[in-house]
Amino acid sequence: MTPNSGLGCEGSVREKLKLKYGRRLVLQESGAVDSKSQRVKLSNGHFIPVLGFGTCAPPEVAKREALEFTPFAIEVGFCHIDCAHAYQNEEEIAQVIRGKIADGTVKREDIFCTSKLWLTSLRPELVRAALEKSQKNLQLDYVNLYIIHFPVALKPGDELSPKDENGKLIFDSVDLSHTWEVLEKCRDAGLTKSIGVSNFNHKPGLKYKPVCNQVECHPYLNQSKLLDFCKSHGIILVAYGALGSQRVKEWY
Repeated sequence: MTPNSGLGCEGSVREKLKLKYGRRLVLQESGAVDSKSQRVKLSNGHFIPVLGFGTCAPPEVAKREALEFTPFAIEVGFCHIDCAHAYQNEEEIAQVIRGKIADGTVKREDIFCTSKLWLTSLRPELVRAALEKSQKNLQLDYVNLYIIHFPVALKPGDELSPKDENGKLIFDSVDLSHTWEVLEKCRDAGLTKSIGVSNFNHKPGLKYKPVCNQVECHPYLNQSKLLDFCKSHGIILVAYGALGSQRVKEWY
């Protein structure tokens, strides 16, 4: 599947969307596609839109610019809005979603909102509070999908990337199966419709298996083995950086 990035969008706006918010999501075909609405059925019966708008932007892009570009994305047909605590712009995204609901462009049920559990909140006792914080920031009673951002734990605290005096990341020791158990309880409590993972190469599932695994996937990194694994377990593979990705200095 390929993204239709020109969907009725002004040329200049299209270029801004591509350059500043270019991490569109393309779902690999590991699930049944509803051809009319272009959605894929998840293993728990819910549907996820084939094409999504990623709200991660480079550090040089001001958070307030989400207020400029995300409305265009919704207006041209993106109803899957991919957010995360780590992107630090969920409050701005909330303003856009509420505004588009208020002006009649979309209804809440039209929007598929994803958020992600960050590395500093993987301890079981921190999981629900982190989800509720994203809910509050997004001004939503529930998120459609909540996923573990990376299978790596960092020292809990307010810093997104806690480092020691030598500039090295401070890791934490967490059994992710216990993290997953709390996510299952959050799903049962109605805080999220579905739960999944991102950047994983194994399946942590207990009561509920992950409905998806969101990973970098494009022609230079086709993830064919991981896609086959996900297909064999009924897990949707969601691709970020589907048109190619940029190098983030902090991660190299």
